[in-house]
Amino acid sequence: MSTKPTTTDLEWTDLDQRAVDTARVLAADAVQKVGNGHPGTAMSLAPAAYTLFQKVMRHDPADPEWVGRDRFVLSAGHSSLTLYTQLYLAGFGLELEDLESFRTWGSKTPGHPEYGHTKGVETTTGPLGQGVANAVGMAMAARYERGLFDPEAPQGESPFDHFIYCIAGDGCLQEGISAEASSLAGHQKLGNLILLWDDNHISIEGDTETAVSEDTVKRYEAYGWHVQRVEAQDNGDLDPAAIHDAVQKAKAVTDRPSFIAMRSIIAWPAPSAQNTEAAHGSALGEEEVAATKRVLGFDPEQNFAVEDEVITHTRKALERGAQAKAEWEKSLQLWRDDNPERAAEFDRISKGELPTGWEEKIPVFEPGKGVATRAASGKVLQALGAVIPELWGGSADLAGSNNTTIDKDSSFLPADNPLPEADPYGRTIHFGIREHAMAAEMNGITLHGHTRVYGGTFLVFSDYMRNAVRLSALMHLPVTYVWTHDSIGLGEDGPTHQPVEHLASLRAIPGLNVVRPADANETAIAWREVLKRHTKEFGKGQPHGFALTRQGVPAYEPNEDAAKGGYVLFEAEGGTPQVILIATGSEVHVAVEAREQLQAEGVATRVVSMPSVEWFEEQDQGYRDAVLPPSVKARVAVEAGIGLTWHRYVGDAGRIVSLEHFGASADGKVLFREFGFTAENVAAKARDSLEFVSGLAAAQR
Repeated sequence: MSTKPTTTDLEWTDLDQRAVDTARVLAADAVQKVGNGHPGTAMSLAPAAYTLFQKVMRHDPADPEWVGRDRFVLSAGHSSLTLYTQLYLAGFGLELEDLESFRTWGSKTPGHPEYGHTKGVETTTGPLGQGVANAVGMAMAARYERGLFDPEAPQGESPFDHFIYCIAGDGCLQEGISAEASSLAGHQKLGNLILLWDDNHISIEGDTETAVSEDTVKRYEAYGWHVQRVEAQDNGDLDPAAIHDAVQKAKAVTDRPSFIAMRSIIAWPAPSAQNTEAAHGSALGEEEVAATKRVLGFDPEQNFAVEDEVITHTRKALERGAQAKAEWEKSLQLWRDDNPERAAEFDRISKGELPTGWEEKIPVFEPGKGVATRAASGKVLQALGAVIPELWGGSADLAGSNNTTIDKDSSFLPADNPLPEADPYGRTIHFGIREHAMAAEMNGITLHGHTRVYGGTFLVFSDYMRNAVRLSALMHLPVTYVWTHDSIGLGEDGPTHQPVEHLASLRAIPGLNVVRPADANETAIAWREVLKRHTKEFGKGQPHGFALTRQGVPAYEPNEDAAKGGYVLFEAEGGTPQVILIATGSEVHVAVEAREQLQAEGVATRVVSMPSVEWFEEQDQGYRDAVLPPSVKARVAVEAGIGLTWHRYVGDAGRIVSLEHFGASADGKVLFREFGFTAENVAAKARDSLEFVSGLAAAQR
C-alpha cells in the first residue's frame, strides 16, 4: 500500500518511499517490543520527518553540532520515534540496536528525546508546547547571532542564515505556552521559523472535538504568520511532495514565521488502529503490527527489518551533509577574510570565553548605602552590556521593575516596528506578559548557542515558568533568571504578589542554583560568579535564578567569599561564637542588627550570609565546617519564606525565623515587624536556642 507523492516537484524514488515505510514499521516494532510508547504519530509523521531530514534540512549527520546547520525541534516529544528513526536512517549515530532498546535502561533512545543524551536531539521535549517555545527562542537567537557577526549581509547570503523547523501536535497547540510563543514569533516576524502542525484530530481522550473547536489555521493567521494547509493524499497518507512544496514556499517568506497544517491520520496505515486514540499511546499489538507490515509489503515474521539498499540510500545524507558543510565553510572563510575583528569575536564566543577585562567593569557599591538588589543587578547588567556583546535579555513586561534593560536605546524588534529604539539585532528583549513562554524561549536561545540570555519577572510568577525552569536544569543549560520582588518586603501589592513558598520550591529543583544576595555588592559578585559558571571552562552548564529585593538594603564591604554561597559576614567578638545567625537577602541586615544586640549582652555572635545554598554545598567539608562549626549548636536561620531549606542547617537545637503563611497588603516594613522579621525577635530566638543547648549540656552531665 506504499504511495508516491502526487507531484513531480520533489525527487522521490521507490527507495525513498520504502525508507518512509521502514521508519513506520520500525516505530511499530520498537513500541511493541518494549510494550509501551507512542507508535501512531511516528507512523503517520514518517513522510514529513523523512522529507525534512533527507530532502530539506541543511545538516551534517557526522557533525550534529555544526554551527551552520538548520535546527529541528520535535515538540511532540512523546513521538520520539519520529526523530529516532530519522537519526538512524540519516546516520547521526543511532543504529538498529538502539531502536530495539527503545525506552530501556541505558539506551540512547529514551521515552522522550533528551538533549545531550542522543546525538542530533536539539532539545529535551516531553511537556507539550515547550518545543514550540524552544523553536521560537532558537529563531530569535539565530537573528541575534547574525546581528553580532554579519548584520550587513543580504537576506539568505550570510553563513549565519539558517532555518528552525519544528513539528508540533494537537497537544502542543492546546497548551497555552505555544500560544504565548507563537504570538511573540508573529510579532517578531521570525522568518527563519517553520512550524509544521500534525493535525491528526486525535488526543488521549479521543477525537479532539472533545476539547477543541477553534480554527487553528486562522489563529496563526491572526498571530501574523504565513500559513498553508497540506491535505492528505486520497488514501489518507501524508504527501511528501506537497509538504516539500509548502516548506519551499515557507522558506521564501522571510518577513513572517510560517505555519504548515498537515492533515494526517494517526497510525496510518494500520488496518484497525489507524485514526484511534489507542494508537496514540499504546503498542498496536502483535496482530496489528503484522497486519500493518503486510499492507506495506514487509514480512510480518521479521522484526526490525531494514533492507541493505534502504539504509545505503538514506545514509547518503552523510555525503550530502559533508558537501553542505564544506560549502558553508568556504562561505565562512570568505566572511572571516572580510571581517577579521568579528571573526575573532566569533571564535572567542564559540569557545565559551568571556572578553578580556570584563570583570573590571563590574561596579562596586558604597558600603552603608541602601540599594535594592534589583537596582544593583540592573547596574551590573548595564556595565557588562558594553563589554559582553553576546549578553542580552529582558523581561516579561516588567523591565522597569526588574531592572533588566541592558540598553534602553536598543530593543530586539523587527525593523518596521514603530518604536524608535527598534532594531532587529537589538539587545533588550521585550518578551511581553508571557512568563511561561519566556522561560522556554530562553532555553531555546541558549540551546542555539553563541549568546548569553537572561530574563526577568517577579519571583511569585516563577510558578508560571516552573516547567521550563525545570527543563533548564534537566538540560544543564546556562540560563539566568532574574526574579525580583522576592518577599513580603514588596509591600502593598499583597499576598497574591508576595512569594512565600517559592524559594524553597525552586531550591528543590535539582541542578538549579538559586541566588539571593544580601546587598548590592553580593549581587555584583554573584553576577560575576554566574557569568564565570556559564563558560565552557567551568564544565556542565547550570541555570541560575536570582531572587532580588524591591526595597533598599544596606550595602556591606564586598567579600569575595560570597561566590562560595555562604560565608562569615560578621565574626563573633570575644572568641568562639556561641550562636550563629544564618540569613539570606534582605533578612541579612536584620541578623546583623540582632547580632549587635546579642554582642551587647556578651553573647559572641557570628552572622553567616548564605546567598546560595547550592554554591555552599559545592564547597569542601572543611570550608563548610569553618563557616558553620559543628560544635556550635545554637543557631538561627532567618528568611522571609517557608523554612524548609533551613532545618538541615540549624539542627534540633536551632531555631528558624520564617513565614509559614501568606502575607498581607501593607507597607513592607510593617509586614516585617508584624511577622517577626525584627532584630528583637531574631535575638530572642537566639537566646531560646542557647537556652536549649545549655539544657542539653546540663542533661548530659
